[in-house]
Amino acid sequence: MNPIFQYNHYLLKRQVFALTGKFRFYAPNGQLVLFSEQKMFKLREDIRVFADESKTQEVLMIKARQIMDFSAAYDVMDSATGQKLGALRRKGFASLLRDEWEILDAGDKVIGSLFEDSMGLALVRRFLTRLIPQNYDITIGVTRVADLKQNFNPFLYQLNMDFSMDITHQMDRRIGIAAGILLAAIEGRQS
Repeated sequence: MNPIFQYNHYLLKRQVFALTGKFRFYAPNGQLVLFSEQKMFKLREDIRVFADESKTQEVLMIKARQIMDFSAAYDVMDSATGQKLGALRRKGFASLLRDEWEILDAGDKVIGSLFEDSMGLALVRRFLTRLIPQNYDITIGVTRVADLKQNFNPFLYQLNMDFSMDITHQMDRRIGIAAGILLAAIEGRQS
């Protein structure tokens, strides 16, 4: 596996007022390790992730299965091998009150969840103010394996991704990276 997927911590940054969605992932030492640029106004999401901004080495693909689906599923593929790593599926109506996703293995079996950690704060965000940063938990089975915490910044979307609690590496970091991009791209559009 590519060493850029071995870190326990990543910082995802996306400009809020840009015409295209550019996602930059930084390692704990501040080095840029991943870059993605989302094409706007596409009917079907097809997000490519690269090892740098020059886009010379594609490392991940995130593809929507259908055009516009309320419970959309996104396949995550290793670009070098073409192997499907798993998928992330939005939990349609459940996500109206609190963002919730299912994590699927390569055979589409549900193995985990990604969800906003507080129903109360999720409701405040949706109905009163978007100024409260989001915080997500990722679980594999019943074990919490990651914490994704948004920093408050009105001009830059920042998501701290912490996989340090996953000491047995139950969570493939590539699926975690894809989850961060989908939160910034899909959920970020709702902000």
